[in-house]
Amino acid sequence: MIRSSLPGSIAAAPADRVGGRERLLLLSLYTTQTLALMFFVAALIAILAEAGADMDRLTRVYMLGLVWPAKLLWAPLVDRVRFGHAGHYRVWAIIMQAAMVVVLAVMAGFDPLDDFNTVYVLCLALALLSATQDVAVDGLACRLLPVEARGSGNALQIAGGLLGTMVGAGGVLVLYPHLGWPGAMALLAAVTGVSLVQLLAFREPGSVTAVVTPPPLRRRLAGLRRPDVLGWTALLLIWPAGSGMAYALIMPALVDAGWSMERIGLVVNVAGPMAGILGALAAGLIAGRIGRRPALILAALVQLAGIAVVAVPVLSTGEGWLPVAAVCLYFLFYNPGATVMAMVMMDRASTARPATDYSLQSTFHAAVGMGSISAGAAIAAAGGAGATLQVAGIAGLLALVGAVLLRHPSGGRS
Repeated sequence: MIRSSLPGSIAAAPADRVGGRERLLLLSLYTTQTLALMFFVAALIAILAEAGADMDRLTRVYMLGLVWPAKLLWAPLVDRVRFGHAGHYRVWAIIMQAAMVVVLAVMAGFDPLDDFNTVYVLCLALALLSATQDVAVDGLACRLLPVEARGSGNALQIAGGLLGTMVGAGGVLVLYPHLGWPGAMALLAAVTGVSLVQLLAFREPGSVTAVVTPPPLRRRLAGLRRPDVLGWTALLLIWPAGSGMAYALIMPALVDAGWSMERIGLVVNVAGPMAGILGALAAGLIAGRIGRRPALILAALVQLAGIAVVAVPVLSTGEGWLPVAAVCLYFLFYNPGATVMAMVMMDRASTARPATDYSLQSTFHAAVGMGSISAGAAIAAAGGAGATLQVAGIAGLLALVGAVLLRHPSGGRS
């Protein structure tokens, strides 16, 4: 989590090497890494539940989401193992992307109910492959995107994740009654294969594939005592707590208001992510112009507004347009912060092992976010939705204070 400027380290590729083709590749990779996984975690649950599957099967599918945090265990391997002139992170991504296409194609030959155990093993394999692909793509993005291009680059990263969720958990599920299981797997494999074709046509810049010498462990540990590192770590962990707790209230509130599951899915998995994509792209554009610290402060303020607007569906008793607008505003106001935080994480990843450093930061950040959703639900069960909103608001205010106090978000650059 320390930004490196040591001898033997390398900088990101020059700005003229990051054109529209490279940005489209990053958007595609960040989309397809979540596409099939979100179909299984969200849509497969609906398919199994409709068919009357027991809770044991449903719980096992939900547990697929636990694979991604474990990627920290093998992220150093992705940094360490290189493939010469064929490209370092490019080859890792090609192997993972191709394997995902194969797994999806094989899965088309099985039935999710009759062959559940086999399908689940293949789902688990896909989760491992997508997590490893994410490590490789993060490493490539850290090295490929120059500092001045990370606003738009990280916006594409966040937008890609939202797009993968929207298409995988929303679009493919809508088409499922017409496609069936084999058709859905074929569609997921085909879309995932688009990124593979892009990777095969891409050539990693020479500066990205250069061999580097990681800094000594003693020097890295000494750097953890720096005030700016401690401040950033605190902000990294507190930032997602408020929005996570607020998110925990949205689905139960809509159910209590009498919304159908189809309507909830359309708003939460389609309309919301669409608004989130707009928020991420706008944040990337603005952050690239005003700098990291002002962007963090602005994003924290916007995040507070997103937490507050969740009060609308919580207090709503019907299916009017106000709850729909509020859910969309939540996504619109949350994702600017996700974009700016990703920018700073990338700035603080060492040039010697960017995949490991970025994965370390993003995994802990995401873990707090997931944990805060559970905490928000627990607080609501004990003290009501109002209590959850109050605690979420306090967490959001702490994130704002942290952003104001953090003088050099990028480890020396603001």
